[in-house]
Amino acid sequence: MDKKNHITRRHFIAATGVAAGGALINPDSGLSAAPFQKQDVSPKASNIGMEVLKNVYQVGGSLSGITYTTGDANYDDCNTYIMKTAKGLIMFDCGCGDTLEQIFGNMSYYGLNPSDIKACFITHPHLDHAGAAYLLKKRGVALYASKSTADSIQAGDERCCGFLYHKVFTPCTVDHVMSDGETVDVLGVKIKAVLLPGHTAGCTAFMFDHDNRRITVSGDVIGTLLGGFFGWSGSIDFNKPVYIESLKRFARMDFDVMLPGHGLICYHKPKRRLEEVLNEALMQWR
Repeated sequence: MDKKNHITRRHFIAATGVAAGGALINPDSGLSAAPFQKQDVSPKASNIGMEVLKNVYQVGGSLSGITYTTGDANYDDCNTYIMKTAKGLIMFDCGCGDTLEQIFGNMSYYGLNPSDIKACFITHPHLDHAGAAYLLKKRGVALYASKSTADSIQAGDERCCGFLYHKVFTPCTVDHVMSDGETVDVLGVKIKAVLLPGHTAGCTAFMFDHDNRRITVSGDVIGTLLGGFFGWSGSIDFNKPVYIESLKRFARMDFDVMLPGHGLICYHKPKRRLEEVLNEALMQWR
């Protein structure tokens, strides 16, 4: 069996949040949702999440039901990932801020100590992805982001989209501003920044090698499987022509697993998914 394409049923159910229910649909997609049975989920619940790859964990994400905000299966809180290394923990995106204690509780289930988080890589400045950045900063976590994302987080202005959630974005300073194509060595892991603007001016994918696979944390560059093709189009700095160029560039890249900003993880042929999204953009936006 091909190790790169092998996924257990446990991983599938954990990654999707759906075992036998209906599809989850992005409200921007124009698609209708299948019937979905509402679940009694308490915001106090913790000790959930999943190990999506060896020593890589998803510990946040309201669309998957891992964190809870204002309702079931929504886009209010992004997928938050933790990578465990011998030297400490690396976080990718940090959620809206209100769910950070839930994220820490989920980490504890796997024996992951929040005090061991040394760095957080932020894909873009929207509140659902970067709202907890200031809280991590207070804990001494080093923040990494592109220049546009860093500028937005420091300003805390409309580019952070607090208005979408009827909240105020709390600004802070990013420690390490990464340029397009730059690779940094953090805790022994070499992580490359790939700037893919369009959804926001500073959208960045982070790529690294892990367990004989090439992994990409894609943020909202690619829409959620079963829920549309693109990131939300209401951003102050949303730009369709720039987005198309980013999708063209992204579709030329090849890797093994794509960890998205919301919902389903793409374990099988993510390049195919990138090409599908590019095709949709070319048809819809020209």
